[in-house]
Amino acid sequence: MKIVVAGTGYVGLVTGVCLAERGGHHIVCVDVNSEKISMLKSGISPIYEDGLEELIKKNNDLNRIEFTSDFESAYGDADAVFIAVGTPERSDGSANLDYLKSAAKTIAENAKKDILVIIKSTVPIGTNEQIEKYINKHKKENIRIEVASNPEFLAQGSAVRDTFEATRIVIGVESEWAKEILLDIYKNFDNHKLVTNRNSAEMIKYASNDFLALKISYMNDIANLCEIVGADIEDVALGMSFDNRIGSNFLNAGIGYGGSCFPKDTKALHWLSNSNGYELKTIKAAIEVNEIQKLKLAKKSSNFVESFNNLKVAILGLTYKPGTDDLREAPSIVNIRYLLERGAEVVAFDPVGIDNAKKIFGDAISYVNDIDSAILDAEMCFIMTEWEVIKNYDVSNYKKLMKRPLVFDGRNCYKINEMKDNGIEYYSIGR
Repeated sequence: MKIVVAGTGYVGLVTGVCLAERGGHHIVCVDVNSEKISMLKSGISPIYEDGLEELIKKNNDLNRIEFTSDFESAYGDADAVFIAVGTPERSDGSANLDYLKSAAKTIAENAKKDILVIIKSTVPIGTNEQIEKYINKHKKENIRIEVASNPEFLAQGSAVRDTFEATRIVIGVESEWAKEILLDIYKNFDNHKLVTNRNSAEMIKYASNDFLALKISYMNDIANLCEIVGADIEDVALGMSFDNRIGSNFLNAGIGYGGSCFPKDTKALHWLSNSNGYELKTIKAAIEVNEIQKLKLAKKSSNFVESFNNLKVAILGLTYKPGTDDLREAPSIVNIRYLLERGAEVVAFDPVGIDNAKKIFGDAISYVNDIDSAILDAEMCFIMTEWEVIKNYDVSNYKKLMKRPLVFDGRNCYKINEMKDNGIEYYSIGR
């Protein structure tokens, strides 16, 4: 089959390249951004994702994949098209489907044969049905066009591995025809395949993401109580993890979740439930806890200084988590803005996120390429991302290099006793 992937962001590019790597079909990735397409044709990945660029180069050389901005040639004779465009959050919390509709209309206007349109993007329940009607309204040929749901469950930083070693492949269809096409697409993927209807597939995605977000917010809430009553959140989490019903994942307390999924997906599901006359109280609570948690340490730090004006503050870690260059909804953003508004001089370090940070802050903050430079003569330091280079850093340097060794650790990277023994004022989460 000829399979087209619309959109070369994290989801679309990883999907296309991984399908090409497994072989069996010809893959075409299409994007309106001609600059990104040029980079991809040269074997350069426009995003940072472990192992992705190597696969792009390999499958380019093997002619298993091609990259284009020519929608007519891409969609004209395609057998299936994955839509993997963004569905960003609107101001009211609902999902913005404009990019999805634009892609759907372009497919409808250019398709010349029967085609299955597969929505990878995270969309509200009922969207697949709406898009199918929308496409058939705009199609130019008397052909069969159906829409199927195939949500992704990728974590940025491990997206390639998550695709190849997926815990499940969810297929939401309304016909045997669509089912057989998707099973053929994934014939070389030895993963559990769950076939259900489209609405259930859409709900599986939201329910999964929001459960993980809820788990994070719950642990952060417990961590805040631990500080008050004198308990240690890390011991509490360890004790909980031995229960198989709970597990050990997503139990780490910190300054909240960020990224392209959890923030917008929790708000979208909350909006959807309200619009249907029902309130998901648990999801509402997860959102509220997360928003408060992001600035927990910044607000605490104000008790240690008379003013932030002209105070040099180091920020270690900019991305919302390690392993990615993505800063979307990263706690670092609101914290840096908090500090800048109060007159602080911010110096930031991140192994891969600086270029994206510059798009947000420009020259309002300074950027350095190592931790030593970031903390040199700083009077305060915030740890926002648990990069290995930060976790493995020689903590004695905080005392040696900082004007005042005052460290606020939003990711619990260090042992309390070790920091104390090195003469460092150290504050973390829930400990």
